[in-house]
Amino acid sequence: MSGAANWMGWTLPTAMFFIAIALILTIMGVLQKLAPRNEPRVGMLGIATQRGDRLFLSLLGSAFIHLAWIGLAPASLPLWFATLASAVYAALVFRFV
Repeated sequence: MSGAANWMGWTLPTAMFFIAIALILTIMGVLQKLAPRNEPRVGMLGIATQRGDRLFLSLLGSAFIHLAWIGLAPASLPLWFATLASAVYAALVFRFV
């Protein structure tokens, strides 16, 4: 690869990350078309949230889960565990927030 493209470090996990984000946004768009009524609901945080708000909270929390995993977990534990924890966290956010 030439010099300009090397800085990004395009690896399989990097590609999978961007594909996952694109897929999530596509699913949210399709969901908006299929079920346009997106009434705010008040969950355990006590604030009114809509689907997009819960998605944002899920993505933000997932970033912090991965950063904490990288900084605190032993190197022998794969990063996939943090991804699994993030998926569980996102499911909980969409259910209870």
